[in-house]
Amino acid sequence: MSDESARLSELREKLELYNRQYHELDAPTVSDAEYDRVFQELLALERDHPDWVTPDSPSQRVGGAPAEGFRAVLHGVPMLSLDNAFSAEELAAFDARVRKYLGRAEPMEYTGEPKYDGVAVTLRYERGAFALGATRGDGRRGEDVTHNLRTVRTLPLKLASESVPDVLEVRGEVLMRRAAFAKLNQERADAGLEVFANPRNSTAGTLRQLDPKIAAARPLELFAYGVGEGEAELGVKSHRELLARLRELGFKIDSALIAAGGITDAQRFHQRLLRERDSLPYEIDGTVVKVDSLALRERLGSLNRTPRWAVAVKFPPRQETTRVAAIETSVGRTGALTPVAVLEPVQIGGVIVTHAGLHNQDEVDRLDIRVGDTVFVERAGDVIPKIVKVVTEKRPRGARPFKLPTHCPACGTKAVRAEGEVALRCPNLECPVQVREVLRHFASRNALDVDGLGEQRIEQLIAAKRVRRPSDLFTLEAGELAALERMGDKSAQNLVSALERAKDVSLARFLYALGIRHVGERGAAILARAFPDLDALLAAPAEKLEAVDEIGPTIARAVREWLDDPVNLGEVTRLRGALRIQSGPAREHAVSDVLAGKTFVITGTLSEERSTWRSRLEAAGAKVSGSVSKKTTYLLAGENAGSKLEKARELEVRVIDEAEAARLVAGESL
Repeated sequence: MSDESARLSELREKLELYNRQYHELDAPTVSDAEYDRVFQELLALERDHPDWVTPDSPSQRVGGAPAEGFRAVLHGVPMLSLDNAFSAEELAAFDARVRKYLGRAEPMEYTGEPKYDGVAVTLRYERGAFALGATRGDGRRGEDVTHNLRTVRTLPLKLASESVPDVLEVRGEVLMRRAAFAKLNQERADAGLEVFANPRNSTAGTLRQLDPKIAAARPLELFAYGVGEGEAELGVKSHRELLARLRELGFKIDSALIAAGGITDAQRFHQRLLRERDSLPYEIDGTVVKVDSLALRERLGSLNRTPRWAVAVKFPPRQETTRVAAIETSVGRTGALTPVAVLEPVQIGGVIVTHAGLHNQDEVDRLDIRVGDTVFVERAGDVIPKIVKVVTEKRPRGARPFKLPTHCPACGTKAVRAEGEVALRCPNLECPVQVREVLRHFASRNALDVDGLGEQRIEQLIAAKRVRRPSDLFTLEAGELAALERMGDKSAQNLVSALERAKDVSLARFLYALGIRHVGERGAAILARAFPDLDALLAAPAEKLEAVDEIGPTIARAVREWLDDPVNLGEVTRLRGALRIQSGPAREHAVSDVLAGKTFVITGTLSEERSTWRSRLEAAGAKVSGSVSKKTTYLLAGENAGSKLEKARELEVRVIDEAEAARLVAGESL
C-alpha cells in the first residue's frame, strides 16, 4: 500500500469517527475547522485518484449528479402500518388483545419509543456496505432515494462491524430538527422561495429531490428503530437487544427516550413524552409501544396491514389559543345559515388558521362563544379547524351572546327551521347566494364539469339576469354571451362548447349535480346503481330508497323530500330535456371486492377523460375524491400530475397508473 493510499484510509477512518462522535454520541472531539481540514484533504486525495473513490467514502455524502427519477423498490419484508390508540383505555385494550392471542395471563413486557414525525425509510446493507435506501411507499413498494440518503450524516455508509448478515435491512425515520427547519425556512424566505409548512414536509421534500446536492445542503438525521430482512441472523432476542446491536453497528438510537416494562409503564412513558414533546429538538406525534420479545412477536404475527405486536399511541391534536374577532353568517347551497368564527390568525400544525365553522345555533349556544372571546382551536384530524373551548375567564366586559339572524343576510327572506332539524334555513330558492352556490356545484368538476364556468362567470350571468337555475345554462347562446363584459367571441364560444360537452352525463354524476342534501358522490353512485332508470328513482317511495344498502333513512328522506318539491321536479324535467343522461352507472365492470371501501383521487393528463375513469371506478365500488388526504388509498396519476402527486408522496399514498387502475377495476390485486 502506497503512502497516499494509507493516508486515504486514515482520513476516512478519522472522518467516520468524527461523524459518529458528533452525530450519534453528541460528543465531538474536534472543532468544525479541524473536521473541515481533514475533509478537504480527503477530497484532494480523491480528486488526484478518482479510481480510489468508493461508495462508502465520507465524500459521497456531499451529493453527486442528479438522478433521472425514482425507481420502484420492493421491500424484502413489508413495512407495515401501525394501529392507533388514543387513550389509556385503548392502550390497555391492545395489551388485552396481545395476551389473549398468546393465551397468557401474566403481564407482558413492552418497549416504548417516540413516534417521530418524519419519513420512514428502509436501508439495505450488503456485506456491511450501504447499497440501497427507499421510502416506505405503500408498505410493500417504495421509491429509491439512495442518492439523497447518502447525504444523511447519521446514516453509516459502512457498518461498524464485520460480523453482520450478508444482507441487512435497517428501518428508520429521517427527520429534521426544529432549529434546522427554522433556519432552512428563514433562508428560503430571504431568497423569496416558498417556505415549508413543517419539518416533516421539508424532510419529505428533501428526499424527493433529484439533485443530491440539495439534500446534502439540508441537515437531515436518521434514527434507526428496527430491522426487516436479516433480523434473525443478528442473534438478538428482544427489541432492546436489537436497538443495542444497531447502535454498535453505527446507527443513531434515541436511547434516552426508550423504556421497557408493563403496559402501565408504557402509559407512564407516553405521558412523559407528551409532557416533554415541546422541549424535544424534533417533532413527535405519539409513542410507539412494542412487544419486547422477538419470539413472541413471531407468534403474534401480523394482519394484512398492521402487526399485532405494536401500536401507536397518538397525542391529542395540536391546539392553540386565539381570539374571536367576529362571528359571521354564511349561506350555503341548501340555504342553511351557518355561523363562522373569524379568528385572529394562529398557526396550528404548520397551517395558518383564520376561520372555524360553528355549524349551527345549538353549537354556538353549547360553547357560549362570543365576539372577543379567547378560544382553544384545534385542527381535528390535522385538517379541519375546530373551536373546542372558550376561556370565559378572559371574556371582555360587555361581550354579548351571538344569535343567528332571523332573516337571510343575502336576500332578506325570513329564515325557517324545519321540524326535527337543527339548521336554520333560507327557504327562498331564488336567493342569489343559493342560486350561485347551486350553479357552482352543478358545474363543478365532480358534477357536470363545465370548463370555464367558475364563480366569477356565474356571478356575471346572475347579475345579467340570464341564469337563475342550472337548466338556464343550456339556453345560452354564443352571441349574447359575447356581449357581456370581459367575455368576447372566443370565450363565449368556448363556454357554449363546454356546455355542449357536459350534456353527455352519467346518471350518477347527474344526481350528484342536483345538489340534494346528504347525497354526495358516493351516495349518487349507489342510487344510480340501485335505480338505473331515472323514472324508477323518481317514483320510488322513501321506504324503497331506505332499503338500498348504504342509503339509510336520512338520505332516503332527503331525496324524497327534494323530489317531491314541484319546483325541483320541474327543474329535473327541464334538465332531462336538455341533457343526454346515460341510464345507470357505467356497467362495463362489476362491483369489485378489491375496490370496495377504497378512495381514489385522479390527477394529471390521462389517455381517457377523468370523468370516464371516475365512472368506471365508482361503478366498481370505489369512492373518488377531489383532494388527497390520509384517507386516500390510491392516486391515479397521469402526466403533469402536479401538486396532488407531491401531496400523495408526502402522505405515502400509493400512486398508480392507468394500467394498474384497470387491473383493480377488473378485480385483480396489485
